[in-house]
Amino acid sequence: MKLSLLFLFLFQFPHFLSSQTPSILDGLKSYSQLDLPYSVFGSESAAFDCHGKGPYVGVSDGRILKWHPTNKHWIDFAVTSPHRDKKVCDGLTDESMESMCGRPLGLKFNNVTCDLYIADAYFGLLVVGPGGGVAKQLATSAEGVPFRFTNALDIHPQTGEVYFTDSSILFQRRVYLSIILSGDRTGRLLKYVPSSQRVYVMVKGLAFPNGVALSKDNSFLLLAESTTFKVLKVSLRGRNTIQTFAEVPRSPDNIKSNSKGEFWVALNSGRGRINGFEKEREVETTVPWTTDPVAIKFDSEGKVVEVLDGGYGTQLNSVSEVEEHDGSLWIGSAVQPYIALIKP
Repeated sequence: MKLSLLFLFLFQFPHFLSSQTPSILDGLKSYSQLDLPYSVFGSESAAFDCHGKGPYVGVSDGRILKWHPTNKHWIDFAVTSPHRDKKVCDGLTDESMESMCGRPLGLKFNNVTCDLYIADAYFGLLVVGPGGGVAKQLATSAEGVPFRFTNALDIHPQTGEVYFTDSSILFQRRVYLSIILSGDRTGRLLKYVPSSQRVYVMVKGLAFPNGVALSKDNSFLLLAESTTFKVLKVSLRGRNTIQTFAEVPRSPDNIKSNSKGEFWVALNSGRGRINGFEKEREVETTVPWTTDPVAIKFDSEGKVVEVLDGGYGTQLNSVSEVEEHDGSLWIGSAVQPYIALIKP
């Protein structure tokens, strides 16, 4: 992949927003941040347990933390590495140590069993019980091919099947730019079946598959393809047919559904990692543009419901996920030292 496309991936800045599409930051009601413990960052994903408590977030040193609302601080909940040395890893910011300490990305609770399922970039698909601790490794490969970059997941509410992504079979998370520069299309959409403890490859040949989210009726799922700026719709009834659900103006990251069956697609601008380089690009998309789109909410038919505009501010400058919970928006980032909250 040419360098110009890398810039497009990292620094996409669109132009206009249709006046018919509301921005949720219009007349912003309440914005706040929950700072992460000292020196850690990267609350890539947020999850709430079967009792509605949380958020739980995975962070850069390999821990999964739980927010304690009464004492207003984070507590350790779980880890993904079976040999993680707390003295070495806690507070660590060196990405070269991720393969030892772990890097939990996608998080989702099974609301029937109350278990937390985890997609760790290095340790694959894991699960940990309601009490936390060291997560149990469920899968590290499919069809004899090891996972290299386990990324995001969602859970079927009736069957407990876990749909998740492996962003590349060649490159690990800490060298994710290699996926972009090389034009890698080795990513996969996978399904873990608890009853058989088997993993099935649903789709191969994907370009940086990232977020995944099931529809309300579980008839299809949405999949973010980060380097093509597309959100794909994969049918789960009959053959796994694939079609384009939306083309978006920036790189799509995690996708989360809400109680209405709508989908929040996070759009990562890259500003949080590399500042000072803003470049306008003309990209034809199927959604209206805003001055600084960091997330778009779609209905199940692909119609834009709301746009989250970052306003080129520092707070929402690298959004990886928007989780709608009890009417509030919890906003994750792969690079920021906090998780953001917007209340209604």
